[in-house]
Amino acid sequence: MDKIEHIGIAVKDLETSNLLFQRLLGTAHYKIEEVASEGVRTSFFKVGNQKIELLEALVAESPIAKFIAQRGEGIHHIAFSVKDIIAEVKRLSSEGFVVLNEKPMRGADNKWVVFLHPKGVNGVLVELCQDIPQAEVE
Repeated sequence: MDKIEHIGIAVKDLETSNLLFQRLLGTAHYKIEEVASEGVRTSFFKVGNQKIELLEALVAESPIAKFIAQRGEGIHHIAFSVKDIIAEVKRLSSEGFVVLNEKPMRGADNKWVVFLHPKGVNGVLVELCQDIPQAEVE
């Protein structure tokens, strides 16, 4: 794994949370994006070389809505940048980690993403991220 790519934070109201984090970080968000497949709307803040991703549920069945219903707002996941997501999934599977989606799916911010089950990572949902090549984005 290359680096921490971002920390995902589940929020009830994206606009309110954007204002809160703008005051906290001293900078405005740089992007809002919907990920229809996950039923979320996201907002990104730059913090040095890392990012904070705020996630708001768009539908009651989304993973973020379920997370907030069970645990309330707060840190939802930590994401790591990888160069080869397929190879990393194979490596982690061979190490006994439970991969929630073996096939990478499109996530926010032009990334391929895969999640590891939190039960195998001390209760932390881990996301692996790989940049989608520009040719595949368009």
